[in-house]
Amino acid sequence: MPFFLFSATAGQIADKYEKSFLIHIIKFVEIILMVLTAISFYYTNLWALIILLFFMGAQSTFFGPLKFSILPQHLEENELVAGNGLISAGTYVAILTGTLSGGLFILHDMGRIYISIGIISVAILGYIASLFIPKADPKSSNITVDWNILRATYSLIKYVKPNKVLIKSILGISWFWFLGAVFLAQFPTYTKDVLGGNEEISTFFLVVFSVGVGIGSTLCNRLLSGKVSGKLIPFACIGLSASTLLLYSFSKIFEKSNILINFLAFIKEPTSWGITIGLLFLAIFGGIFSVPMYAIMQAESSSEHRARVVATLNVFDSFGMVLSALFVALMLMLKISIINIFLIMGIINLLITPLLRKLGKTENDNRK
Repeated sequence: MPFFLFSATAGQIADKYEKSFLIHIIKFVEIILMVLTAISFYYTNLWALIILLFFMGAQSTFFGPLKFSILPQHLEENELVAGNGLISAGTYVAILTGTLSGGLFILHDMGRIYISIGIISVAILGYIASLFIPKADPKSSNITVDWNILRATYSLIKYVKPNKVLIKSILGISWFWFLGAVFLAQFPTYTKDVLGGNEEISTFFLVVFSVGVGIGSTLCNRLLSGKVSGKLIPFACIGLSASTLLLYSFSKIFEKSNILINFLAFIKEPTSWGITIGLLFLAIFGGIFSVPMYAIMQAESSSEHRARVVATLNVFDSFGMVLSALFVALMLMLKISIINIFLIMGIINLLITPLLRKLGKTENDNRK
């Protein structure tokens, strides 16, 4: 909800004011939110945690346009793919580390205290790191911030719509988040119902997926030799579908046990390696698929409007993730199994490949 409500405002503010100073403010607010979260978590105040979760989402909403729009101001064009690759890889490493740490520490008697210390410490380190970000002067300091959420959001979409390369890159990134949300949200159910595994295997899949996206994101720059290009996107799209098919095939022949098995029992099964490889390559191709589109979006956007373009992406992403939840709910209502939902996603992904073929011809020297 915060991404949908506040993205337009966040994009306007990011374009209007000096970006590093805004990041300092947002990161300082994060410390306050984490302190309040630690207190609420310690006393197990559920409503306070829900309210703080909303404000944490709002904080992320205001940070998103800044972190992506500031890159082109400090990086050369041939460094954009590498910069976006590092951000993408770092994001998934952070998700992985946070998820594993939370699951590990919460089992301890002092778990809530350890987690509280951890989130406050990370917030403080983030604020300190923000102090080293060079200044990025605003390119649209004369704009007037429109506080009407619906009108401002409509203006964002209206601006990007005529630029076909820009709108396709935004829709492509949103599709990646739609696809990723379906897989990530269903890992626990897939592990239990399809493979007959416990939470150890579900956590293992999260590790594999996060590492895979990190590999794909960092590998992307080497494959493109630093060029802002979409030539890998159609191949990555096909790779996503092929990996989904591999995951589906090995899942169908996996011998499910009558009792929930642990990680050690899972890897002893020969077909488990096919499942793991399918998931790993799904994530790797996901990284290769998404990172060039972030770079294309940044390079295609004017410096005066770049943060608002990123804000538009946030609106589409949040909408896409909500649609993914509704899509899965509908499939389950129709009694379609999790593994067949994965297969359907792979087929749909293959069908959208032609829609992204023009991005495959996008180079940093021949943009329209």
